[in-house]
Amino acid sequence: MGKGFDLRVEPWIPVRLLTGDPARVGLRDLFLRAHEIGDLELPVPPAASGLLRILGAITARIAPKEGTGTRLDDADLAEDIVGWLDQRDRVLSQGRFDPAAVRAYFDGERFAGRFDLFDAERPFLQDPRLLKECVDAKGAANPSGVNKLVLGRPTGVNGAVLFGHFTDTDPVPVPADEAAWHLIAQLFYGPSGQCTPRRIASAKQGNGDAGPLRKTVSFHPWAGDLFTSLVLAVPAPDDSSDAGELDTCPWEEDLPDPLGPPAPLTWPGGLLTGRARHAVLLVPDADSTRVVDAYVTWSTHEPAQLARDPHLVFDLRRDGTAAAREADGARALWRDVDALLLKQGTDGTVRPRALDDLPTGLRGRLRVRAYGFDQDGQQRDSGWFEATTPAVLQWQEEADPRMARHLARCHQAAEKVGDRLDYAARLAWKRATDPGNDPTAKVKLDPKKPGPWAAQAGLRYWPGAERQFWQLADPALLDTEPDRPFLDAALAALDAAIGPATRADIRVARARSHARATLFALLPTAPREAS
Repeated sequence: MGKGFDLRVEPWIPVRLLTGDPARVGLRDLFLRAHEIGDLELPVPPAASGLLRILGAITARIAPKEGTGTRLDDADLAEDIVGWLDQRDRVLSQGRFDPAAVRAYFDGERFAGRFDLFDAERPFLQDPRLLKECVDAKGAANPSGVNKLVLGRPTGVNGAVLFGHFTDTDPVPVPADEAAWHLIAQLFYGPSGQCTPRRIASAKQGNGDAGPLRKTVSFHPWAGDLFTSLVLAVPAPDDSSDAGELDTCPWEEDLPDPLGPPAPLTWPGGLLTGRARHAVLLVPDADSTRVVDAYVTWSTHEPAQLARDPHLVFDLRRDGTAAAREADGARALWRDVDALLLKQGTDGTVRPRALDDLPTGLRGRLRVRAYGFDQDGQQRDSGWFEATTPAVLQWQEEADPRMARHLARCHQAAEKVGDRLDYAARLAWKRATDPGNDPTAKVKLDPKKPGPWAAQAGLRYWPGAERQFWQLADPALLDTEPDRPFLDAALAALDAAIGPATRADIRVARARSHARATLFALLPTAPREAS
């Protein structure tokens, strides 16, 4: 075993300082300098999403100043939500984490070695038992391969190549700092289905469940400095987890029994960090600077603990159940703004709990950071994204209900016009290209043959709709009906998709005119347009 890779001190987290300069810090320096840091800059958004939950749990352990008040994870304080919010305000007023509290947490004997990525007994967020449990029928080691660890690399004959070209026959080692990012991303966003078999007693199972955040988009209140963002990353106590049980994070507790029942879901550490469905073990090179192999398998087959993650938007189904909103790489962040402002939207959305009860004095300056991973529920990864809104939380329902409802109307209008544009463009293509089409008859569209205009119109419409949305995000325009600005964006997108060269064709010209009339029909008084 090499020298190890201590995540407390190794500079594995890229950040941007308030001065604008880039830097890399370990966990200890991140908390000691959080008030000097403006942003996290992990290039793997799902890793950043998981890391923020880990940092939020640690924040609850070290705030406020050492010996000068109740911690934010105090179970008794959790029973008084007003008192808890007041204590959070007092922590925020300090402006920084207390160095003594930071060092007491990271440097104490209690967690010695548990922040080391390659510790022999308790490597950070890993299970060393996999070395003996992930073996073949003859007892030989059966690792998963480093490509299985790194998101974006293909494994076997499956998997999209997101970044670079790698093969299982010639795996490329990954630097230890990057391996830490992908370890976190695997635990939160890892796939379901077939995995490296794990032998425990007589059981040998080679399939597992998806990570707790798989295929979701995560929303975080984002301040001008990391200290404030981390304090706001501690979820307020509610009934979704047990605040009465002893709360622990995976690095703070004994290794769990893979065949036993899961521990109660506690607040806040268990809620934020304790729901992984995967077990991972990294294999370092001789000097512990790179990961050359990895074991990735299941951690439990017990039913997943029911929890409403505080950073997810939930959509209510018709049967009354709620499902986390899925990430969509083609969907811009502004289309979720109303779900961040209204406690419960008109379309059945439920706002992330992390955006409830924000400090009144900060709300006007807070943005929202989103991390999404566009995936299916099993093995396929399409891509990830990161985006940040302007300071929209000043218009939350609690602070400015008229503006919140105005922006909701704007979004609804944009979606309505977008749907109609898609229909109108498909209709226009059908009318223009079907030689047997009777202009006076009702057109029957084939969903398998939409034609090229609908996709091209959509590609042009949504950026234009976003510009219109932010122009309408002005309190002076509260009483403006939003349909017409989005309709203008749709008309321009339709014309661009059809193109000027084909408009001279009489059939295309008539199809275009009919499509434009279909769009104009959205207005209360549709104008007449010559064909």
